[in-house]
Amino acid sequence: MAQAPTGNTFPTRTVTLVVPFPPGGGTDVGARLIAQKLSAKWGQSVVVENKGGAAGMVGSDYVSKAKPDGYTLLVGNVGTLSINPSLYKKMPYDAEKAFTPISMIAELPFFLLVNPNFPAKSIKELIALAKAKPGKVSYASSGSGGGPHIAAEVFEKMANIQLLHVPYKGGGPAAADVMAGHVDMYFATVLESLGAVKTGKFTALGVSTLTRSPALPDLPTIAESGVPGYDSGSWIGVVAPAGTPVAIIDKVANDMRDVIAEPDTRQTLIQQGATPLSLSPAAFKARIENDRQRYSKVIKDANIQIE
Repeated sequence: MAQAPTGNTFPTRTVTLVVPFPPGGGTDVGARLIAQKLSAKWGQSVVVENKGGAAGMVGSDYVSKAKPDGYTLLVGNVGTLSINPSLYKKMPYDAEKAFTPISMIAELPFFLLVNPNFPAKSIKELIALAKAKPGKVSYASSGSGGGPHIAAEVFEKMANIQLLHVPYKGGGPAAADVMAGHVDMYFATVLESLGAVKTGKFTALGVSTLTRSPALPDLPTIAESGVPGYDSGSWIGVVAPAGTPVAIIDKVANDMRDVIAEPDTRQTLIQQGATPLSLSPAAFKARIENDRQRYSKVIKDANIQIE
């Protein structure tokens, strides 16, 4: 009978990190960096497999049904782990019981972006404009129920303003219409928008997380710009199928903490617009559950429905 893997011997063969989205997004970019670093640390191949579809549920379902031995792990984000359970009435797995959290990799803050010709040049000016013209200031999103839509709903509620939601099928067309001036504003991850901000195609008014983005340290947070306590963004982290031995969970978590702390890993994540942040399995579990409760209320209050 094959011996069950222990933390000391793990891994003895290839580990697969499943990304439940197509290549190129923030979750995928972060997963590939961590895969490369863990592979070097373990002396074993760590491969990234993209299994996109159904807002991340295809890849997540695949991992939830994988053997709980540490060799198939999921790189999820705030959408797959904390938002989807409130957004979708039917999911192919039990979101609360399917996974064991291992560690967060990084936070992916959003920038609140506007067209450079937009009259408001700060968060305070934007709020004043929205109050003067209720329902007239428009915002694009990558789709109903996605991170950028939720971020705008939280902003609207906390700033006590009324905005007009213009949903798109994906971040690309949403960004293009804000750049062209057809829509006023857009929440986009720092990762996907940093280049356009630096070349002046977008003006960034604020950062969506409680801490400033190391990629643009002079840009204030929305919380320090007139909306105290505002905090909404994405994050990425690794979870295992439920039932994975604690020794393996702890081994992977400790090794991830080590590789995320390496100066070149931190530098690469920051350049990509991420804020490096490793959390222990218990702290990551608490973060997932806290965000799940928080966003569940936002989705309910705003009556967000998926078409």
